Amino acid sequence: MNGLRIAAESTPTAPVVPGRRVGWRRVGRFMAHRPGLVASVLIMIVVLVAAFAPGVLTSADPIVGVPADKLRSPEAHHLFGTDQLGRDLFARVVYGTSLSIRTTMIAVAVGLVVGSATGLVAGFFGGWIDEIVMRIVDVLLAIPSLLLSLALVTALGVGTVNVAVAVGVPTIANFARVMRAETLRVCNAVFVEAARSTGAGWWWVLSRHVLPHAWGPVTVLTTLEIGVAVLSVSGLSFLGYGATPPAPEWGSLVADGRDYLATSWWLSTLPGLTIALTVLAANRISRALDGEWARVR
Repeated sequence: MNGLRIAAESTPTAPVVPGRRVGWRRVGRFMAHRPGLVASVLIMIVVLVAAFAPGVLTSADPIVGVPADKLRSPEAHHLFGTDQLGRDLFARVVYGTSLSIRTTMIAVAVGLVVGSATGLVAGFFGGWIDEIVMRIVDVLLAIPSLLLSLALVTALGVGTVNVAVAVGVPTIANFARVMRAETLRVCNAVFVEAARSTGAGWWWVLSRHVLPHAWGPVTVLTTLEIGVAVLSVSGLSFLGYGATPPAPEWGSLVADGRDYLATSWWLSTLPGLTIALTVLAANRISRALDGEWARVR
């Protein structure tokens, strides 16, 4: 015993590194290996701030312009320049983020809730319910999403909520197919069969065992659909189906600058770059989530 005690006391111990230092090192390594992901997260943070607190990014009025300052190129006082009425374009892009992103979130929420619910029910119960649901999904997939959105917004009328519904309905099919596939996979797992063999009700099995394990790919799809919805919402706004002027939206800002491309390139280019960066950032985050889910799975 004395020999063991002496050996234990003489064994060198590893130096204790403070947890904060280890944490910062991990963060630093993560940022060094994934600069694109870090930049995408920062872009989405700025977009969310602009959507819900635009006054933090600019103090200019997006509606009232100064005629003497019309069509000024980007400078320190006007980061994105001014439009044909002398309004600050940066302020209009920032305040337009609120309408565009909120419409996008409503559209994605429509597809997420309705599509996930129908896919979950179809995959869990199967039979004639699955046949009916999937035939409806096939019809939605057969129609081009932009054409279906145009038909819906024409029937519903102009407005941000109507645009959100028109953009969200075509995404129902994507969510339904992904949720159904994951539900079928999870339903064949051993722990689900064990829960059923113990006499658990269908609601308990569905809510406690199937849904939590089938939610991962749907989360990845949700992030991906954000970028698609931004493009669809901006496209409908570009065609004049968005908010009523002079309220700014990303798509309408691009449309307003079409007549001035030869002399004032920034009117359409900078709002268009904002749309492109947002979509690329959402797609990069979605790819990162997909990789993490595949690793865990």
